[in-house]
Amino acid sequence: MSAPNRPAQSVQSVDRAMTLLARVAAGDHPLTVAELAESCGLNRSTAWRLLATLGAHGMVERGHSGGYRIGYGAYRLGSAADVDSLVRRVKPELERLSGEVAETVSLAVVKSMSLVYVDHVAVNGVAYQPWTQDRISLHSTSSGKIFLAWLSDQERDGAIPSTLEAFTDATITDRPALEVALARARQLGYAECAGEDAAFTNGVSAAALDARRRPIAVVNIWGPERRLPASRFADLGRAAVAAADRMASLLA
Repeated sequence: MSAPNRPAQSVQSVDRAMTLLARVAAGDHPLTVAELAESCGLNRSTAWRLLATLGAHGMVERGHSGGYRIGYGAYRLGSAADVDSLVRRVKPELERLSGEVAETVSLAVVKSMSLVYVDHVAVNGVAYQPWTQDRISLHSTSSGKIFLAWLSDQERDGAIPSTLEAFTDATITDRPALEVALARARQLGYAECAGEDAAFTNGVSAAALDARRRPIAVVNIWGPERRLPASRFADLGRAAVAAADRMASLLA
């Protein structure tokens, strides 16, 4: 596990505790004290004391197997997080991507089992209708599809409505066909939308993933079909993936 960027005057015990907490969060299964100590470069007694302190504050909890997982306290803190702070942190990447592809770029964040747009960077001279705080149709947009692509089968079943509404003639309304599109999105790393949510409007999207490869936020490049023909999807998709990866590093 790579060491985080540390301030010149960091408090060692707090730094170690945060490193342990991040490692617990990144694990795909509960990790033991020995495993956590080794991966974080700590001796077992130090790791044990720090985990006990984190546990007393509800930040981690110990399961029946002896491994540690994130506790209710961490979820409580996460739910209190200000979306504006996330937007400020990744705004330079949104601006960089918009400048790179010369198109409008949007940022959506995960809220429960849905997405909400929280920021946009528009190309000069291009008019657009701001969608901030609008919930996103998951089956008809590239943002929604890349979000769905990284969910588990069970989560997708809960997020996708039983009837897929047709917004245009191109909207996917068949669940098996949607699953094919999601599989393609996972393979490519980005999802595509060709007039499926609004006629003659196209887009590509990629997700910033956490250590468990779950979506944190989604970056979307979109515009009218005349500016974003399908022939540009591959290049724009790769640019979106690169930007999403940089955002994930900033949010790690």
